[in-house]
Amino acid sequence: MFLAQLKNELWKLFGKKRTYIGFGAFLLAQTAMLLAFKYTRWQSDVERLLNGNGYLATEFISVLTVSVVMLIPQIMLLMPLYATLVGGDLVAKEAEDGTLRMILSRPISRLRLLFVKWMAGIIFAMVLVLALGLTAMSFASLMFPWKGMFVFAPGQAFSVFTANEGLIRFMGSLLFMAVNASVMVSVAFMFSCFNMKPAAATILALSFLFVSMVMENIPFFDRYENWFITHHFKCWLLVFKDPAPWLQIAQSEIILFAVSATAFILGAMAFQVRDIKS
Repeated sequence: MFLAQLKNELWKLFGKKRTYIGFGAFLLAQTAMLLAFKYTRWQSDVERLLNGNGYLATEFISVLTVSVVMLIPQIMLLMPLYATLVGGDLVAKEAEDGTLRMILSRPISRLRLLFVKWMAGIIFAMVLVLALGLTAMSFASLMFPWKGMFVFAPGQAFSVFTANEGLIRFMGSLLFMAVNASVMVSVAFMFSCFNMKPAAATILALSFLFVSMVMENIPFFDRYENWFITHHFKCWLLVFKDPAPWLQIAQSEIILFAVSATAFILGAMAFQVRDIKS
């Protein structure tokens, strides 16, 4: 029965047009960034950076390099918006439409209903990240060759890899990006469980994430960076360090899993005391 309910939630989730807004926005953003990298000074700047550090630029301006270049700003700016948009809808939208009352009339506990919806949101986050990574590689392959990989993220990574090792690290980074997206969905899901509109749940989740990001970048809070969730979101970039700091990555992932679980528990507690059927 659990799988049947999960299938039903996924059917409802992916049956909504607004679920695909993020996919469309990512396609447009990747197209624009790919053209900008190819036909502006952006590519020459990266080549100059490589040449200045003793690397042959022609060997590292490749599919994987351009894919990461396109992903970094999208993960920072677009991913929170579209992940929280779906997370904020999971419960609040059905409560607003009145369908939640009908669902709760069936012999199923509120906790189980919320868990199924949360799992559907997690699956959406994984699909969104996988689609983002694969389309980035597909678009980049139209204009760039399959060669070595170069990754430059200030304060996080400056590394070069062979094509095979770069592909392994790129696919590994998608796994950690999926965890980030799942946390974003979970935070929005938590607010969605409270008595508020879907837009309010999305805005509150976005505000929480952006306040964390702003405070993390204030010099005074450098000593407290481990307390900010957005600091741990950056662990997907640490995969591209050589060697990768796996202990630090594992610590960040444990914290992110804990935040996601805590968000679900708080949302479930708030939903348990709500008067839905009156």
